[in-house]
Amino acid sequence: MAVQPEGTPCWADAMFSDLEGAKSFYGEVLGWTFGESSSEYGNYTQAYANGKAVAAVVPPMPGQEGQSQWCLYLASPDAAATAERIRANGGEVLMEPMQVGDFGTMCLAREPSGAVFGIWQGGVHEGFEATAVPGAYCWAEVFTREPEKADPFLVSVFPYTVRQIEDGNVDFRTFNLREQPVLGRMRMTDDFPPEVPSYVNVYFTVADCDEAVAKATKLGAVLRFGPMTSPFGRMAALSDPQGANFSVIDVTTTEGEMPSATDV
Repeated sequence: MAVQPEGTPCWADAMFSDLEGAKSFYGEVLGWTFGESSSEYGNYTQAYANGKAVAAVVPPMPGQEGQSQWCLYLASPDAAATAERIRANGGEVLMEPMQVGDFGTMCLAREPSGAVFGIWQGGVHEGFEATAVPGAYCWAEVFTREPEKADPFLVSVFPYTVRQIEDGNVDFRTFNLREQPVLGRMRMTDDFPPEVPSYVNVYFTVADCDEAVAKATKLGAVLRFGPMTSPFGRMAALSDPQGANFSVIDVTTTEGEMPSATDV
């Protein structure tokens, strides 16, 4: 697999206090199987969909128990240089670039409006082995109350072009590479409880959205939104039993016309 262009979402992982519980939940809902936990790397455990690496789960670092959340990693050819741009544009580097064996180099950061994300400079592990197929990553959006902080940061750190969706009901834009949307940004409305900080919402592909929601809620997940059918697919937003937010989408079930957008 070729190295992804800079700024491309290339990997996702999450910390769970109950690692076995997370494996059971996502195995049932998304059909994941799991590799051996790597004790050398903090019991980091890769998840697979049809034999392709699609994500990972890991126990929390000391002091971060009970703070489960999905982290999206964006590709970088030079994690140290990206970290410097993050600082220079008002972001915060939470974990300095750290080499992970020969797998690659990781960095964790927070954009100025508060959403946490990762940087991945691929080595032998370049990222997702599959996307947009059942069980695999499909899409992600930065949910923020302060797009005036997040938007200029993203285009200063990564080589994105931007398009604003023309819809009076939502403030949504896409960040694009080579004319292709790779990341969304949604302004959070008052529907979100005030204690919910900015975050990156990760979408995983499913064959049947309603079936995935039924399985998830039966296993203790909370349905936050949907299911609803859009021009992009039938989707729903959930919080898993340990509190990590994620969405599921069936990209084969669509309804309505694609919204128009203008260059920003």
